[in-house]
Amino acid sequence: MSGRLVVWGAVVAAGSVAAFLLLDPILAAFVAIVGTCLWGLAVLSRTWDSHPSFEQRELARARRRAAHRERTREARARDRERWEAHQRRRSGGR
Repeated sequence: MSGRLVVWGAVVAAGSVAAFLLLDPILAAFVAIVGTCLWGLAVLSRTWDSHPSFEQRELARARRRAAHRERTREARARDRERWEAHQRRRSGGR
């Protein structure tokens, strides 16, 4: 976690304590909850830009699908031959 977030976490904690000491408990709870939620959101979103883009994910998926198609090429050819033989038998029987 970056130093900035630690500092802001300390500010939120200190602000929450000060709010409970100086304000009504309900208002202090509101300040504490909102501050903690905003700080938590900042912590969770700190790696937002480091994730791959949609195009990068789709390219990786396309590569995996191509590799899978290449591995199963013979099985698909056998299935196709069987299907075509079945269709020939079916059309010849009528």
